[in-house]
Amino acid sequence: MLIRVDPALPEPLYEQLASGIRASIVDGRIAYGERLPSARALAESLDLNLHTVLRAYRMLRDERMIELHPGRGAVVAVRLGHHTALAGAIHDLVDEARLNGIGESALLALVKAAYR
Repeated sequence: MLIRVDPALPEPLYEQLASGIRASIVDGRIAYGERLPSARALAESLDLNLHTVLRAYRMLRDERMIELHPGRGAVVAVRLGHHTALAGAIHDLVDEARLNGIGESALLALVKAAYR
């Protein structure tokens, strides 16, 4: 699961995190029944406070997107996403390009070249 948060944005970090997870569920990058990382592991990987992750998880629980099971973690509770393989691949491609400093125009050129 590749989620990004930006402390420079005006949106609170927990909302950014919840939005990223929600988008991943909706487009199928995270599937129904899939277990999410533990709050502690996700906090460490994103360099966030544990309570920030817990707040995002509780927000998603209240929206009925995930279920929280004490001692067992968080699990996706909804079946969403159409064309999940393609949508997930596109988002993963864009995320990977951003992580590697590849701009939008360069990425589009690479995709066009792959079609030839």
